[in-house]
Amino acid sequence: MKIITTSTLSDQQKQAALNIWNAEYPVRLLMPGMDEFDAFINPLINPKHYLLINEIDEIIGWAATFSIEPVRCFFIMLSGSVHGKGYGALLLNELKKDGTRLFGWAIDHSGDIKADGEPYPSPINFYRKNGFTINTDLRLENEQLSAVNILWEKK
Repeated sequence: MKIITTSTLSDQQKQAALNIWNAEYPVRLLMPGMDEFDAFINPLINPKHYLLINEIDEIIGWAATFSIEPVRCFFIMLSGSVHGKGYGALLLNELKKDGTRLFGWAIDHSGDIKADGEPYPSPINFYRKNGFTINTDLRLENEQLSAVNILWEKK
C-alpha cells in the first residue's frame, strides 16, 4: 500500500473517489454524478487529498483536509473490502502528520442504509481508537445528515 497526496484530483482519481463515496456512505449522501461531486470538492479551501493505493494501483481509500478558518477539517473513506485491516488508521495518521488539529463530523447512530441495502456502520469507535474526542454537544442535523463533532488534537 502507498499513500499519495495532491492538491487537485485527476478525472480518474475523482471517479474512483466518487465510486467509494457512493458505495460506502449512506444513501442520503449519494452523489448522482460527477457534476455533484465537483460541486462538493471544488469549493474546498486549501484542500489536500490523500489517496490510498493498493498493489495493483487501484484507489481504495480517499481522505482530504481543507480549511474552514480557523480550523482544519477532514473526511476519510475506504472501500468496504479493506475495512478492519488497519488501512483507515494508516490513512488517518497521514492526515495527523500535517497539523495539530482535525475537525470533522461522524454519524453516531445505526439508522442509515448504504446503496447496497446494508446498514451504514457508525465510525465512532474507529475515531475513539484513533485518539479523537467525540463532542456530543456539537451536532450537525439536516435532511441529509445527523452527525456528531469529532476532534483530534496533537498532544
